[in-house]
Amino acid sequence: MDIKDIIKSSLDESARVNTEASVDKDLIFALSKASNLLIETFLSKGKILLAGNGGSAADCQHIAAEFIGRLNFDRNPLPAIALTSNTSNLTCIANDYGYEEIFTRQMHALANENDSLIVYSTSGKSKNIIKLVAESKSKVKNIIALTGNYTEELSKYADVVISVKASKTTRIQEIHAIAGHIMCECVEETLFNT
Repeated sequence: MDIKDIIKSSLDESARVNTEASVDKDLIFALSKASNLLIETFLSKGKILLAGNGGSAADCQHIAAEFIGRLNFDRNPLPAIALTSNTSNLTCIANDYGYEEIFTRQMHALANENDSLIVYSTSGKSKNIIKLVAESKSKVKNIIALTGNYTEELSKYADVVISVKASKTTRIQEIHAIAGHIMCECVEETLFNT
């Protein structure tokens, strides 16, 4: 396949998944509910903890930065911690306790009852994410999960599941990036621009 064909095919597929997401009533409802839970978190003086693996780890750091920094305009910072970014924590915990504990142990150290947890798992089956949400249920106020088609495990523990109806990881992650921006925009507009 020619490089230009690969590019065109990828852009076409991305546009299709984006268009489908824009009319997915379940996705829109979940984003609305999640945004309201995050607004409540900040109004209750809570913070957001975020966790995910691989590209989803980068999404966590990205969205934490949007809350702490800014998205669309200057405003006060909002507290958010990406549990993916401290390599000393991650390697120490993985070495001493196992990879499935890398987020859970940090959550036990950092989580408070007014906090929200946002987790990303494109497969919906990441063992360390499932363990995290199971143990977080009694520690945080809300759990928001972003995933792909498979929602069975995360639905047991999450207050909101934002499910992207796609099978390809790249397309799921693209919608997750948009979803993160939308949630941050809803929070920012509601708390600082009304």
